[in-house]
Amino acid sequence: MATVLHVPAFEDNYIWLVVGGKMNSAVVVDPGDEGPVIEALERHRLTPVAILCTHHHNDHVGGVAGLLERYPLPVYGPAAESIPHCQHSLRDGDHVDIPALSLQLSVLDIPGHTRGHIAYSGHGLLFCGDTLFSAGCGRLFEGTPAQMFASLMRLVALPEDTAVYCGHEYTAANLRFAAVVEPDNRDVRVHQQTVQQLRARGQPTLPSTLALEKRINPFLRTSVPSVRQAAERHTGRTLETALEVFTVIRRWKDDFRG
Repeated sequence: MATVLHVPAFEDNYIWLVVGGKMNSAVVVDPGDEGPVIEALERHRLTPVAILCTHHHNDHVGGVAGLLERYPLPVYGPAAESIPHCQHSLRDGDHVDIPALSLQLSVLDIPGHTRGHIAYSGHGLLFCGDTLFSAGCGRLFEGTPAQMFASLMRLVALPEDTAVYCGHEYTAANLRFAAVVEPDNRDVRVHQQTVQQLRARGQPTLPSTLALEKRINPFLRTSVPSVRQAAERHTGRTLETALEVFTVIRRWKDDFRG
């Protein structure tokens, strides 16, 4: 069974190393910066075998070229976006096989944050880039609310015990917003305390699980009456559908400074 190591980068990015196999092999997910990755590979005596990219933003692909200067690695990424040095363009329903780790990951199209964003899912792991965050979701830089909402519904349909590995340490800030949307949500309050303790020790708040996200993430709770009512109060009108609720709270979060 593979294990997953976190590599901090920039102010709040996480690059993920999926590690396993007889040769202590590692798959590098979303390397925005090669420096921290190389340091982690050498410190843990890992042999990189592949690079997986979820979308084209530089803080997720900026280290690809530097890694390739040192290691001859295959690069996988979304077919609908321009990924540096990408040899394997992936679409919804494709699979990535990594024999060195006995790892097979399914590819899901999850547009919204960017037009061609993809996720990798398998073995109880989900690498979802900047689409789903713990207690939040990505901004809509290229896609529409309908696209992002549909993408989140695809992800939340995966098994509840799926471990969620997203691209940023945004959990504390996201929970502050979640607590405003649902001030009576005890799960949000309890998790805020857990996150505060983890961050005080310098530990990541990830991975999350889909089971937890269903309880604390307002963007996955748009059918819950308390979330709909909060969105209606915020916008001053009746909202008929979960998509309308999502659209309101996504815009609300864009302007939130709590």
